[in-house]
Amino acid sequence: MNRRVVVTGLGLVTPLGIGVDATWKNLCAGRSGIGPITRFDATEYDVKIAAEVRDFQVEDFIDKKTAKHLEYFVQYAVAAAKMAFDDAGLVVDESNDTRIASITGCGLGGLPTIEKYHQILLERGAKKITPFFIPMVIPNMGAGQISIIFKLKGPNLSVTTACAAGTHAVGEAYRSIQRGDCDVAVTGGSESVICPMAVGGFNAMKALSTRNDEPEKASRPFDRDRDGFVIGEGGGILILEELEHAQARGAKIYAEVVGYGLSGDGYHIAAPPEDGEGAVRCIRMALETAGLAPQDIDYVNAHGTSTPLNDQGETRALKTVFGDHAYQLAVSSTKSMTGHLLGGAGGIEAVFTALSIFHQTAPPTMNLDNPSPECDLDYVPNVARKMPIRAAISNSFGFGGTNAVLVMKRYEE
Repeated sequence: MNRRVVVTGLGLVTPLGIGVDATWKNLCAGRSGIGPITRFDATEYDVKIAAEVRDFQVEDFIDKKTAKHLEYFVQYAVAAAKMAFDDAGLVVDESNDTRIASITGCGLGGLPTIEKYHQILLERGAKKITPFFIPMVIPNMGAGQISIIFKLKGPNLSVTTACAAGTHAVGEAYRSIQRGDCDVAVTGGSESVICPMAVGGFNAMKALSTRNDEPEKASRPFDRDRDGFVIGEGGGILILEELEHAQARGAKIYAEVVGYGLSGDGYHIAAPPEDGEGAVRCIRMALETAGLAPQDIDYVNAHGTSTPLNDQGETRALKTVFGDHAYQLAVSSTKSMTGHLLGGAGGIEAVFTALSIFHQTAPPTMNLDNPSPECDLDYVPNVARKMPIRAAISNSFGFGGTNAVLVMKRYEE
């Protein structure tokens, strides 16, 4: 059973704004969500910058009593889900609740709360640990709370595959609808770990940019002077729906999800192979499942982390898969503005890919002033581009050598 799957609702909480309209406007305008860290005192840290969510009022989406016991990554997921439900005009009741899935991705879960209560344990003892501690920190609580709050009784699944988690979640949701496990899926990813251990840990790996004096210019994918990624936070949720189900209720359709690939590098815990071989197989698998040829793709939302190894390997992978057509692709890294949301990256970038198709606009790659010699594709430098986008792919690659790719195209009856 291969049922058609379409995108009918979107929700975003990002460093660029609260909501789809605010985020998309700022994204296409090339504005940056990166600035000094305010979540903790980073004075003594090598890295003093991050892409934080600002002006988020949780009570706009969740009652205060419930929100008090939810980590930020869960709050962002639930808020984005509420926006997506409202956007889709989808009503949940006893007639459909068992046919709606909640499938999300997250990388590190409630690390800030782990930090907090470890300190309380050391200073005040085990009896001072809140009974809400475990439910707050486990990574599946994005999907779990979406299911609980919106009364969804279909498949309830969380994917934890590092920086590919959000994309894997959307891919698994797509497959669940395709094979008939559900008719609708609330899916995407969220993350919020701008905290001492995460910043300190990634910095110890030399993975983060230390361009502290120019935060807005710190994330510079494919640029010769890139020096690492910028940690970000937020959430992106999509409503995926079986086509006939969407048509029956007159839903707006942003795009159609047509392909999904996943692979392993079998190579290294943190570094991709130089030739991007794992990514190559993943992109090819996604195109094959979509029934599309390389020349059918017009736009790529790149993983584009702004690290030397990723950007080089991803570029090589695109050249291998697309051949001469690689130079006809518009390729952009929206992480140049949002920072890297880790497990949430694939969620917001799946939303961006759907919006790119819907609005026929490729967002820019900002800070691309001096392209790296080995990065010689069209990365839509510094200015968004109105262009025909028939089909697009969104790439996500994670530690552990895990890869995920989605394919979307313009909806046609």
